[in-house]
Amino acid sequence: MKDSVEIQMSHDGFSIQVFTKDQRISFEVLAAFNALGLNDNPSPWIYRELKRSLDKTNAHPGEFAVCFTELQQRFFNNCPRKLKDLILLIKHWHQQCQKKMNGLPLLSPYALELLTVYAWEQGCRKDDFDIAEGVRTVLGLIKCEEQLCIYWMVNYNFENETVRNVLLHQLQSERPVILDPTDPTNNVSGDNRCWQRLKQEAQTWLTSPSLDNELPAPSWNVLPAPLFTTPGHRLDKFIKDFLQPDKYFLEQVDIAINIICKFLEENCFRQSTAKIQTVQGGSTAKGTALKTGSDADLVVFHNSLKSYTSPKNERHKIFKEIHQQLEAFQRQKKEELEVRFEISKWKAPRVLSFSLKSKVLNQSVNFDVLPAFNALGQLSSGSTSSPEVYAGLIDLYKSSDLPGGEFSTCFTALQRNFIRSQDTKLKDLIRLVKHWYKECERKLKPKGSLPPKYALELLTVYAWEQGSGVPDFDTAEGFRTVLELVTQYQQLCIFWKINYNFEDETVRKFLLSQLQKTRPVILDPAEPTGDVGGGDRWCWHLLAKEAKEWLCSLCFKDGSGNPIPPWKVPVKVI
Repeated sequence: MKDSVEIQMSHDGFSIQVFTKDQRISFEVLAAFNALGLNDNPSPWIYRELKRSLDKTNAHPGEFAVCFTELQQRFFNNCPRKLKDLILLIKHWHQQCQKKMNGLPLLSPYALELLTVYAWEQGCRKDDFDIAEGVRTVLGLIKCEEQLCIYWMVNYNFENETVRNVLLHQLQSERPVILDPTDPTNNVSGDNRCWQRLKQEAQTWLTSPSLDNELPAPSWNVLPAPLFTTPGHRLDKFIKDFLQPDKYFLEQVDIAINIICKFLEENCFRQSTAKIQTVQGGSTAKGTALKTGSDADLVVFHNSLKSYTSPKNERHKIFKEIHQQLEAFQRQKKEELEVRFEISKWKAPRVLSFSLKSKVLNQSVNFDVLPAFNALGQLSSGSTSSPEVYAGLIDLYKSSDLPGGEFSTCFTALQRNFIRSQDTKLKDLIRLVKHWYKECERKLKPKGSLPPKYALELLTVYAWEQGSGVPDFDTAEGFRTVLELVTQYQQLCIFWKINYNFEDETVRKFLLSQLQKTRPVILDPAEPTGDVGGGDRWCWHLLAKEAKEWLCSLCFKDGSGNPIPPWKVPVKVI
């Protein structure tokens, strides 16, 4: 049989279909204005002209998207080979679904391509990944179609007023929203009836043996909508739905922590007279863990560590013992327990990192074990300390070239108690700020070293103490206040007098010198040598630039679109 060709005319061009023995190939030939001209990258002027042309001709949003075909091609050219394979698989699944849809409007393949790229970018970003995990993630997002709001800032952003207004209008549209990364007027999400049927098909496939042969079936953690597009009056729901770990998750982490703490205290160092005590730190202990944060910090106080500096010489022996005992423990419980160690890139690591997975755990929990001198003694589980403890620390710090906060691990219990004692809603605000920080870190990490996350936690507590102080407050107001303070980082000078103050002469002189350092200054309330503001040590300017851009987000608009004001908070403790 000879090859055949069919040509069909349309109002904006024509299509050519070539039929061979084994397949059919279709070509769409469309006439379009060369919007980019000789430019490789679009300027805001191009998108201003696009908006003006749409208004002038009463054309449908996205009608001129064909003018940006070259940009669309470039967008996918950057995808790794395996991601393109995942896109092919999702499109094949969609074709199978189409056969059951009985005349319902079809979803644009471009929408599925973008959804798959979004899932990979937010949840994986690796060239080599598990295809089944990627499929589950995309199908899971389809199940959340009523919340989907996806966009990119690769060709346009919020800096130009016209483009910003177009974007904000689109992002407030009825969900699902999937914006073409090359044309901000083009929402490719299509007909809602199609999504409803795809949602049913996704649920069916997610419980199929081919995808659910492992329990729990792993997938990437990807939110259906970014924080940026969440209106202020919905932030509490955003925290509850996407950031708060559920009760079951916390129970699972507690089981893992109890297994390891019991192991450390009962199995390790049995051949010696050494005694150890474990103190839990990190976000789980503070009550500010994110839904995806199954990490636990365990500080080990070993009675051979007699001073602040002794862990430097002794930690290798401690790590070796714990490592050997964990391997033996795993061999005894081979069918029940799996321990995986993370190989440190440092010759003399400060932390022993490993993950734990067992039959009683539905997920792996990551541990960092840190040996430390028990500077607080019997107060290690309390909330206060004595001036003598800090005077000795300050003398050591002043007589050495060690960086501030070098021994903060010794004060983990005080750091934990400071955050854990805060009101429930304030801890939820801390979760929100940490989530925002993670979004910024993903974008900014290649550009410079960001300030520690703990600095943002303390800044959030300060904002609430100075600006609100009530258990029930407006989350959007609190969030905005924290970002406003970030933009004023060059003036920040914050400290607390909970564990140390100006009464002791040594501590008083040191505190006064700390408060005269280059801004920002944010002193660790548990340990006065720890300035987590750091002056010029970290790239606060990058975080401040990002915070300024976020101030135009939907997070700071109420249900009527009116701006939400921040609290009035001084940039330094008075």
